[in-house]
Amino acid sequence: MPAGIVGIGSAVPGRILTNRDLEQMVETSDEWIRTRTGIRERRVVSPGETATELGLRAAQRALEVAGLEPEAVDLIIAATSTPDTVFPATAVRIQKELGARRAAGYDLSAACSGFVYALHQARYLVEAGAARHVLVVGVDLLSRITDWTDRSTCVLFGDGAGAVVVAPVAEGQGILASRLGADGEGGPHLYLDAPHARHTVGGRPEEPLPFIRMNGQEIFKFAVRLVVEETQAVLDGLGLSVADLDLLVPHQANIRIIEAARERLSLAPEQVFTNLERYGNTSTASIPLALDEAWRAGRLKPGDLVVMVGFGGGLTWGTVAVRWSLEGRP
Repeated sequence: MPAGIVGIGSAVPGRILTNRDLEQMVETSDEWIRTRTGIRERRVVSPGETATELGLRAAQRALEVAGLEPEAVDLIIAATSTPDTVFPATAVRIQKELGARRAAGYDLSAACSGFVYALHQARYLVEAGAARHVLVVGVDLLSRITDWTDRSTCVLFGDGAGAVVVAPVAEGQGILASRLGADGEGGPHLYLDAPHARHTVGGRPEEPLPFIRMNGQEIFKFAVRLVVEETQAVLDGLGLSVADLDLLVPHQANIRIIEAARERLSLAPEQVFTNLERYGNTSTASIPLALDEAWRAGRLKPGDLVVMVGFGGGLTWGTVAVRWSLEGRP
């Protein structure tokens, strides 16, 4: 039986960090940030807020939309690069707080592609009958791993969470195709060292905690090419064209990447959804957060074809094509 999205939700911190705020922190300007990234503000957690809390809120909303109780969840996959603890997994921490006592859980690490990787896994588990209800959560607190003195990266990132419930749907609906990829040769262009990597027996790391490091020019070229090629490939595989596409929801990394890809695909502006102006790059949370907002704004209706494209550190990427099945909107 086909697998599809039967519930969706998202959550962001209450604290807003604007470009004007960043002007007081590093040598930059609102105009410089907006013209190069498309970002005006982003959400960041306050001291004490956790990835578990944010992911939990998104998960609860997704289950509410699906009309399911936590006990109905068979598996929780949390895609994250910023877990609260290396173990137990963020998924298991969410399981506890959610009260999903029947659910197994694990974390998945694929940087900004993580949500699409997890959705791909959830699809095949449901299609195979190994699980009926899989909760996929994408959550990242990039403010915790951002160097706020580095103006080339600190203007980009924010915190957020998004979640979907994957379950059986009617024939002709749900996930029609999914593709994953990786290229380890590009790893040095976007990476984060593990905080314990330099720990030695009888000593402690001499260097400070690591932050995100990125080669912006290389990532830009990779991302534009990837969005174009993967969108075209998944549509070609279905015997469809860009004219059949109702909505493209790309990873919300940079408006220049999204606009360059849109133009190369000859897509109309209304065929692409963006919300990074208000949230920045929230890594693995960006696609489910954008997808939830698109649905709640009435941009998605049953029968619509939506393609999601993720890309990020690794280098990794993933694409999912869905025939939307959720009725109405809240």
